[in-house]
Amino acid sequence: MKQYVGLDVSQKEASVGVVDETGRPTYQGRVASGPGALAALLGKKAPHAERIGFETGSMSSWPWHELRRIGLAVVCIDARHAHAAYSVRMNKSDENGARELAELVRIGWCREVAVKSKARATCMIDA
Repeated sequence: MKQYVGLDVSQKEASVGVVDETGRPTYQGRVASGPGALAALLGKKAPHAERIGFETGSMSSWPWHELRRIGLAVVCIDARHAHAAYSVRMNKSDENGARELAELVRIGWCREVAVKSKARATCMIDA
């Protein structure tokens, strides 16, 4: 079964939300921010990940480059668009945000942005 993952990445840890192809949450939790820990968790909790989404921001460069390097399908989402899409939700938290991002990449209702090279290390809106 296809899985869709949302990440809310910070310096110390990342919140992870996984939904299946019907939108049913299958995992919600936290993991240490770092390519190894994140890849291990995704391999265990979302081995059939179709897409992995996270928002633009200061922490978006390393997941983009590192997760793509190991062959995962990642999507960097315009943070303003993502915020507008789930701002009507009552219970806002990093975990809920990660699940909402997973849902956005599942239904495709998000604006994907391009990520600059590692040397520039920031996200930019795709022209």
